[in-house]
Amino acid sequence: MTEIAQHTGLMEALTVGQVAETFGVTVRTLHHYDEVGLLHPSERTQAGYRLYTGADLERLSTIVVYRRLDFALEEIADLLDGADVVEHLRRQRDLVTTRLAEMSDLVTAIDRRLEAEMTDHPATTEDLKELFGDGYGDEYQAEAQERWGDTDKWAQSQARTKDMTKEQWAEVKAEMDAFEADLGVAVRAGEPTGSDTAAALAERHRASIARFYDCDHEFQVCLAQMYLADPRFTQHYEDIEPGTAQWLHDAIVANAARHGG
Repeated sequence: MTEIAQHTGLMEALTVGQVAETFGVTVRTLHHYDEVGLLHPSERTQAGYRLYTGADLERLSTIVVYRRLDFALEEIADLLDGADVVEHLRRQRDLVTTRLAEMSDLVTAIDRRLEAEMTDHPATTEDLKELFGDGYGDEYQAEAQERWGDTDKWAQSQARTKDMTKEQWAEVKAEMDAFEADLGVAVRAGEPTGSDTAAALAERHRASIARFYDCDHEFQVCLAQMYLADPRFTQHYEDIEPGTAQWLHDAIVANAARHGG
């Protein structure tokens, strides 16, 4: 529209249809502007058809801007009759700048609300699959419920995770990845399973479990035994580094002994 306004003074007179197409308004709208005295076509063809001159088009470009700013036709008429072009442009610039600031504030408010809505909602199954990939599946959940569904620890886990958001699960994933990376480093370095480093890793493992349900050292040893007894758990740790499942088991047992477990 700015480009059109810059060149209207050089344009030949246009018919109603040409003006409607150029300015993106309807012929009916132009007729209404004519009827209410807001914009009269200054010329007519020999056949009596309305023609809009360059001056008419400049006035129309100003009307269009004010309409986009939600001004009523009566207000626009008053503005047009009491100001020159420079004053109009300055007023329009000030109004548009104010509207931009208001819209920017509105976008910020919407973004904050959207972020709050997204982060406050519990993670969906799709969210967990996206985060954990093959490490999360409906079949694993069903099996876990079948094996431990009547235990207090299962109830604790369900209660603690039911309202966890995707962001909180992402933190869990990040902690798990960091732990397994450090675990692989220790195994590759031949770290003794009774060392302080191994004990620290065992405690990190226990803390990661305790996020979901109470896990003392005795129960942690039971988990470590499952890592060797269940091929799926074993393979998971072996994929980190060969020998990791056994090393983690032994480190957990050694650390439990330190704590009298």
